Amino acid sequence: MSKRFTRRTFLRTSAAASAVTFAGPLLRTRPAIAANEKLSHACIGVGGMGAHDLGQFLNHPRTEVVAICDVDENILKAGLGAANGRKQMPRVYADWRELLAKEGAKIDSINATIPDHSHAIVSLNAMKAGKHVYCQKPLCHDVAEVRAVTQASMKEGIVTQLGTQHASGDGDRTAVQWLRDGLIGKVKRVVLCSNRPGAIDTYRLVGPRPEKGQEPPANLNWDVWIGNASMRPYVPSIYHQTMWRAWQDFGTGWLGDIGCHVFDAVWKGLGLTAPKTVHARVQESWKDSPARRGDTWPQSDHITWIFPGNKLTETDELTVEWFDGLFYPPEQVQALYPKKPYPEESSIVIGTEGAILLANGRMPVLLPGDKFKDQPKVSLKPRNHYHHFLDCCIDGTKTESYFAQTGPMTEAILLGTVAIRVPGQTLEWDAAKMKFPNAPEAEKFLRREYREGWV
Repeated sequence: MSKRFTRRTFLRTSAAASAVTFAGPLLRTRPAIAANEKLSHACIGVGGMGAHDLGQFLNHPRTEVVAICDVDENILKAGLGAANGRKQMPRVYADWRELLAKEGAKIDSINATIPDHSHAIVSLNAMKAGKHVYCQKPLCHDVAEVRAVTQASMKEGIVTQLGTQHASGDGDRTAVQWLRDGLIGKVKRVVLCSNRPGAIDTYRLVGPRPEKGQEPPANLNWDVWIGNASMRPYVPSIYHQTMWRAWQDFGTGWLGDIGCHVFDAVWKGLGLTAPKTVHARVQESWKDSPARRGDTWPQSDHITWIFPGNKLTETDELTVEWFDGLFYPPEQVQALYPKKPYPEESSIVIGTEGAILLANGRMPVLLPGDKFKDQPKVSLKPRNHYHHFLDCCIDGTKTESYFAQTGPMTEAILLGTVAIRVPGQTLEWDAAKMKFPNAPEAEKFLRREYREGWV
């Protein structure tokens, strides 16, 4: 552990950063990286999934991770350990605001691998500072945030990538090509699902918010972890590090967590645009509990979107459904796949001439198998999603999951989280005005009021 990083330094720098505001852009990054130079990257969030992301960025031959940031001192120590042995060790920060303020023109890009509620504020400030941004899914916590981040990415002209790593895999890219080619005829229906037992068990453990908390541990900067959300007392095990996904303040439920993975190939392959309506069915026990409905996400939900049709669909409307938790795809849909069990995390696109089943992270399957047994493979060059982002930062090209493309998809997914909070009601969506013409009372769920000092 470097002498410059001590418990006293951790607290002092965090307090100093709380006074930092961003009225305008900082110094912009260099527009291109010379052939003999390296990209200077900063990792914001290096615990859990962030530890994996850090490893990916560390292993790119033309990238130098020059700074890492995390609110948890113990996680920062582990992050430094992952970089151990490098000629230049990363500088460390307890607060992302301090990192952006002090690093300035020293960095070219950042990744945000932190709880959902802080995605937008970190990404927006980084983009305003001219930094390329890799942000974990979902892109943001709220629909309005997604719109702002998407627009900012286009305005600032920087490289962006959503953390949908399967999108760069052969499976997703093959499915996209098959859909664009119309291999299964005109598309009639889409069914998405995520029925992982582990997620079901996790959401069962989360009940009403505890009334009392306790002093946060010395290694954790709780104020920065809370960030722009309403202040909540620290309670061990139910927020930091992983349970935050089940709470409406911080996460976006299982739909927000996994929906971007499962929806991605379908969205790109079919060229979908904003939905016309969205509807949610939820588990009755959650629906009937005001305490749970006000704080947590349900253990199970079924979302139905109606999208405008296009040249790839059978009619002028397309129904897309999502099932998670203990709500499973209909039996007649599962019966299209001859093997058992039906993939617990997958998408199936049903057309007039067949179907494409894509299990998350795998190669797609054409159904019925006998009909498509001679279908040739799509020729694809192997791609690492993280390295693809860094390569594009260096040469200025477009990534697989740039925000202008994945932002509208994330908006559609997060409209599902709005519908969850008004279950049983079909919401008509006016994307241009960002309004529900038939349900203005639901519009309060499109955005949050940020905590004072976190604009």
